[in-house]
Amino acid sequence: MTVSIIRFGGSNCDRDAERALAHLDIDAEIVWHEDGLPADTSGIVLPGGFSYGDYLRAGAMAARSPIMDEIREAAADGVPVLGVCNGAQVGCESGLTEGAFTTNESARFQCEHVYLRVERDDTPWTAAYDEGDVLEIPIAHGEGRYEVDDERLEELEAEDRVLFRYCDETGELTEDANPNGSKHNVAGVLGERDSVAVLMPHPERVTLPDVGGTDGQGVLRGLESA
Repeated sequence: MTVSIIRFGGSNCDRDAERALAHLDIDAEIVWHEDGLPADTSGIVLPGGFSYGDYLRAGAMAARSPIMDEIREAAADGVPVLGVCNGAQVGCESGLTEGAFTTNESARFQCEHVYLRVERDDTPWTAAYDEGDVLEIPIAHGEGRYEVDDERLEELEAEDRVLFRYCDETGELTEDANPNGSKHNVAGVLGERDSVAVLMPHPERVTLPDVGGTDGQGVLRGLESA
């Protein structure tokens, strides 16, 4: 059983994810999107980067790669799927989750550490934390502002599908703590099943103790939930 890290043209965080998972003793391999999903796939990572076609709209063309049909089928069968940064954009564009990630309110690429508040602790991605915990995880994106229409956002919140929100170091949800203008400070959301999640910050960059910290380890542990 192996986690498949899907590489598109322009992916650049696939090796980061592979190394982070290896540190957690989770078997993983990088899979070129044109090669299809391996039969022994036990989890799926859509990594960060700049997948081909991002000039049209972030993640829009990668979301139409044939492998995404296989990933949607796997997700429907309960295989855990995690989309990070560009992978979150691909996840939204392919219908794995609701909404879209659009141009930052600043209209600039932003690379910095931010704080996230854990909104649920009963999902595979947050089982290692307690509800209300504050994590420090970096972002690196130009199109990370989460957008969804108000009615659907109300439904998502009623369905308890917001996984993380941007906050300050005390856990307060403030405008200043929202780095990109995301609606209601949303940083990560769940799909129709809790085994599918997308988030804009990079947990793989805070998994190795000697490279930035370990706050992201629990998120990646969700790939062991199959």
